Amino acid sequence: MTFKALNPSRFLARATPYAMLAPAVLVTAAIVFVPVGRTMLLSLHDMVLFRPHDVPFVGLANYTRAFADQVFWISVGNSLLWVGLAVALQFLLGFVTALLLHRSFWWRDAARALVVVPWALPSVIIGLMWTWMYDFNLGVMNDALVRLGVIAKPIAWLADPDLALYAVILTLTWQGFPFFAVVLLAGLQAIPAELYEAAEVDGASAWQRLLYITIPSLAGVMATALLLRTIWVANSLDVILVMTGGGPGLGTHTLPLYAFLRAYSGMEFGYGAALAVLLTLALLGVVVAYVVRAAREAGS
Repeated sequence: MTFKALNPSRFLARATPYAMLAPAVLVTAAIVFVPVGRTMLLSLHDMVLFRPHDVPFVGLANYTRAFADQVFWISVGNSLLWVGLAVALQFLLGFVTALLLHRSFWWRDAARALVVVPWALPSVIIGLMWTWMYDFNLGVMNDALVRLGVIAKPIAWLADPDLALYAVILTLTWQGFPFFAVVLLAGLQAIPAELYEAAEVDGASAWQRLLYITIPSLAGVMATALLLRTIWVANSLDVILVMTGGGPGLGTHTLPLYAFLRAYSGMEFGYGAALAVLLTLALLGVVVAYVVRAAREAGS
């Protein structure tokens, strides 16, 4: 048996990329994978904070409890509405904003800077600001709608179980649409102007140029932005926590908020961890579906 002599330069060339990636992998493992593993392990135990030395292993009991929990299913339904409606509204508003900011007008640079303000503000500030806007007695929302004749009398937006979630979704839409505006604007600037010029010479209308040039050219950017924003919105609870705390009743209870409340208000960290793991698995399914679709498109 013969062994090939080890070529140091060849070995160094192969090992260098792994060595440069190693710090990032170690940091990711320390701040992501280790906490995720601990959470999954915790979800298999019945940990209640007021008895920290008695943490029995219960296997999948926390998961079976979740599937039999009515509040869990209400939270899942609210989460689907929360994510679906908020992300859709943010995307539509962000896409229209990107199209407007891509046009040439005298204060375009200032508009591009100002559009980022809602995204830059802390969620606590946004939640408090919109809570004051929704105030029954002094809120600008009721005052404007009454003056315009849209409503006859003030509405308790955050105290009505049928309206509270939609009110918070409107708040999150205002906060999150700049993300889509900035990302899609960058994509618009990467589309060659020659495509639009050729289409205009061929007699294509503005609507046809949008359908057959702009949207197909932005498809990849749109898919990635939608995936990222879906994950962020599905995990968000700060705005809801500030504005309603999950109420009135269970009107704005979402899954991450329910997991947070079970862990830090109910002190049931095992059950809260199980709820968090279920949310993670659901989002992982969305990510896997996106990756599979992207791989198929790349192979075709």
